[in-house]
Amino acid sequence: MKFLASINVMPLKALLDPQGKAVTGSMKNLGLPEIENVRIGKHMTMEIDAVSKDAASNKVDEACKKLLCNQIMEFYEFELTEC
Repeated sequence: MKFLASINVMPLKALLDPQGKAVTGSMKNLGLPEIENVRIGKHMTMEIDAVSKDAASNKVDEACKKLLCNQIMEFYEFELTEC
Protein backbone atom coordinates (compact mmCIF):
# COMPACT_ATOMS: atom_id res chain seq x y z
CA MET A 1 0.00 0.00 0.00
CA LYS A 2 1.10 3.55 -0.61
CA PHE A 3 0.61 6.37 1.91
CA LEU A 4 1.10 10.12 1.75
CA ALA A 5 2.57 11.77 4.84
CA SER A 6 2.01 15.46 5.49
CA ILE A 7 4.57 16.63 8.07
CA ASN A 8 4.82 19.92 9.96
CA VAL A 9 7.99 20.82 11.87
CA MET A 10 7.77 23.88 14.11
CA PRO A 11 10.01 25.59 16.65
CA LEU A 12 9.27 24.66 20.25
CA LYS A 13 6.87 27.15 21.81
CA ALA A 14 9.35 27.95 24.62
CA LEU A 15 12.01 29.06 22.11
CA LEU A 16 12.35 32.37 20.31
CA ASP A 17 11.45 32.27 16.61
CA PRO A 18 13.48 35.09 14.98
CA GLN A 19 11.88 34.59 11.54
CA GLY A 20 8.41 34.66 13.03
CA LYS A 21 9.28 37.76 15.05
CA ALA A 22 10.50 39.54 11.90
CA VAL A 23 7.33 38.63 10.00
CA THR A 24 5.17 39.75 12.94
CA GLY A 25 6.94 43.13 12.88
CA SER A 26 6.42 43.40 9.12
CA MET A 27 2.70 42.78 9.52
CA LYS A 28 2.44 45.98 11.56
CA ASN A 29 4.38 47.86 8.87
CA LEU A 30 1.97 46.53 6.23
CA GLY A 31 -1.05 47.84 8.12
CA LEU A 32 -1.97 44.45 9.58
CA PRO A 33 -1.48 45.00 13.34
CA GLU A 34 -4.15 42.39 14.13
CA ILE A 35 -1.73 39.61 13.12
CA GLU A 36 0.48 38.63 16.06
CA ASN A 37 2.78 35.84 17.22
CA VAL A 38 3.70 34.47 13.80
CA ARG A 39 5.68 31.20 14.01
CA ILE A 40 7.58 29.89 10.98
CA GLY A 41 8.32 26.22 10.41
CA LYS A 42 8.61 23.65 7.64
CA HIS A 43 6.01 21.61 5.80
CA MET A 44 7.01 18.41 3.98
CA THR A 45 5.23 15.64 2.14
CA MET A 46 6.47 12.18 1.30
CA GLU A 47 5.12 8.93 -0.11
CA ILE A 48 5.71 5.70 1.78
CA ASP A 49 5.28 2.12 0.58
CA ALA A 50 4.23 0.03 3.57
CA VAL A 51 2.12 -3.01 4.39
CA SER A 52 -0.09 -1.05 6.82
CA LYS A 53 -0.82 2.41 8.13
CA ASP A 54 0.98 1.57 11.39
CA ALA A 55 4.11 0.52 9.50
CA ALA A 56 4.01 3.72 7.44
CA SER A 57 3.54 5.78 10.59
CA ASN A 58 6.58 4.13 12.18
CA LYS A 59 8.70 4.92 9.10
CA VAL A 60 7.62 8.58 9.06
CA ASP A 61 8.26 8.87 12.80
CA GLU A 62 11.74 7.41 12.34
CA ALA A 63 12.51 9.80 9.45
CA CYS A 64 11.40 12.78 11.53
CA LYS A 65 13.46 11.77 14.55
CA LYS A 66 16.60 10.87 12.58
CA LEU A 67 16.67 13.56 9.89
CA LEU A 68 13.79 16.00 9.48
CA CYS A 69 13.46 17.45 12.98
CA ASN A 70 15.98 18.75 15.50
CA GLN A 71 14.10 17.69 18.63
CA ILE A 72 16.16 19.99 20.84
CA MET A 73 14.62 23.03 19.14
CA GLU A 74 11.64 21.71 17.16
CA PHE A 75 8.62 19.43 17.40
CA TYR A 76 6.81 17.61 14.61
CA GLU A 77 3.39 16.26 13.80
CA PHE A 78 2.13 14.40 10.77
CA GLU A 79 -0.94 12.95 9.10
CA LEU A 80 -1.07 9.88 6.88
CA THR A 81 -3.53 9.29 4.08
CA GLU A 82 -3.75 6.36 1.73
CA CYS A 83 -2.85 7.17 -1.88
